[in-house]
Amino acid sequence: MTLEQLRIFLAVAEREHVTRAAEALHLTQSAVSAAVSALEARHGTKLFDRVGRGIKLTDAGKLFVPEARAVLARAAAAERVLDDLAGLARGSLRIAASQTLATYWLPPLVVRFHAAYPGIALDLVTANSETVGHEVAALSADFGFIEGGAAHPGLSDEPFGEDELYLVVAPGHPWAASAPSQDVLAAGPWIMREEGSGTRARMDEALVEMGVPNPGGKLEFPSNEAVRSAVIAGGGATLISRLAVEAELADGRLVRLEAPPAARNFRLLMHPERHLTEAAKAFLRLALPDPRL
Repeated sequence: MTLEQLRIFLAVAEREHVTRAAEALHLTQSAVSAAVSALEARHGTKLFDRVGRGIKLTDAGKLFVPEARAVLARAAAAERVLDDLAGLARGSLRIAASQTLATYWLPPLVVRFHAAYPGIALDLVTANSETVGHEVAALSADFGFIEGGAAHPGLSDEPFGEDELYLVVAPGHPWAASAPSQDVLAAGPWIMREEGSGTRARMDEALVEMGVPNPGGKLEFPSNEAVRSAVIAGGGATLISRLAVEAELADGRLVRLEAPPAARNFRLLMHPERHLTEAAKAFLRLALPDPRL
C-alpha cells in the first residue's frame, strides 16, 4: 500500500466518480482505476461497487476512508516537520476559513504572506463555520478562522477580533420608509444564510433578541454574496456582516435600518495535537494582534 494509492482512493471515495477524481488529481482515468484495483487485489477487499456508470463505496470502503485520511494526515505532519528544518524557504500551509473572513479579511493577509514567504504554498479552504471546525478537527487544516457560531469540542477556540451584523433592506423595501413593528418583522420575508453558517447562527440569536424567534418567509442562500444580491433585488431583509455591505451602503444600493448591530467575535480554531509549523506561526504573527507565538 502506497501513499499515492491512498490519495487516489480518497479522491475517488469523496467524488464517487473515477473520471472526476482523475481530473482533480491530474491523472488519467486508467491510472486511477489501476491504483484502486491494485489496492483491492493486494488486500482481497472490494472497496467500491460499480453501479451502472457510477460507483459507490462498499461497507469496507466506508470503514477504510477515515483510516486512509489518518495515514495521509500523519504523513503530511511528518513532511511539515521536515519542511520546518528548511526554515521558511519552503513548505506548505492549509488554512480553513468561513466565507465572511475568507472573502473580506483574509485576501490582503494572504498577499502579504506570499510576498514575504514565496516558497510557502498556501491553500485556503472556504466553507461555513461548521465545516471549518470539521476541517481543523480532522487535522486537514493547520488552523481555522470563523465568525461566531457554535462551539467546537476538542479544539482550542480564541477570539481575536470583532464584527457586527447590520439589519439591511433595499431602498425600495417598505421597511426602508418607516420602522417596522414587531409583527411586521415577524412576518418577514427574511433572507438568510444556510444552517451551519456562523452568520446564520448569530442572525438566529439576534432575531430572538429582537423578539422575533420564528420569522416568516425565510429564503436561504449558501453565501453572503447571494444573500446580499437577493436583498438588493427586493427579496427581503437580512442581518449581514458590515464587511459584506460597506460598499452597498455607501452607494445607496442598500439601506441600514435603525436597529442595534448584532456583535460577534472572530475566532481562531486550532487542534491541540497538531504540530504548529514555522509557516503557521509566521502567518498567525502576521494576522493576529496578539498571537503569543
